[in-house]
Amino acid sequence: MRLNKYISGTGACSRREADKWIEGGRITCNGVRATLGTQVADGDEVRVDGNPIQPRKRQIYIALNKPVGITCTTEAHIKDNIIDLIGHAERIFPIGRLDKDSEGLILLTNDGDIVNEILRSENDHEKEYLVTVDRPITDLSLSMMASGVKIRGQMTKPCRVSRVNQLTFRMILTQGLNRQIRRMCSALGYKAQRLQRVRIVNIHLGTMGAGEWRNLTELELAGLLPR
Repeated sequence: MRLNKYISGTGACSRREADKWIEGGRITCNGVRATLGTQVADGDEVRVDGNPIQPRKRQIYIALNKPVGITCTTEAHIKDNIIDLIGHAERIFPIGRLDKDSEGLILLTNDGDIVNEILRSENDHEKEYLVTVDRPITDLSLSMMASGVKIRGQMTKPCRVSRVNQLTFRMILTQGLNRQIRRMCSALGYKAQRLQRVRIVNIHLGTMGAGEWRNLTELELAGLLPR
């Protein structure tokens, strides 16, 4: 088994993060510094920063209504981080991120494989947002957003956009560029004053209050996990 898959399978982190750990020289296998091509067999001892990586106890899948001001990081030294907000007994990490000024639905887990499944762009997983801007938005601007907007030299993928009221619109993306919605608004002369994610694939924010979280249901997991 490839080393990054083994590490993510223990729940320590995602495969992407595991690759960073390996490249950074933090991982050893049987006492030897590992490389990205290292294979792990039964009985091998894998360590991170000298500490054995233990198999996970159980798989955890959580939906959180992230408040504004919370940072999506597992770094304990960063104030108002998402892990301290939840205070879970097990080691978990967020799937993707919402920037500090945004709010709404975010998933957390100890399952590294599902992280890759959800974040892989070619899987076209939908994420739905409510966006409020600083002045009335025109039908032309909504149409332009739906067709694609050039941000940082790259055209965004077509998406679904619908008006809620003069200042607010709903956007459904299958793409996740850094601060994408805020930059799309800015490119058309608007400032996103409130950005709330209300759905990820088949998981809905529902009536959870800010800072509240819950475990995903079996039905939600069935629709979310790869078949």
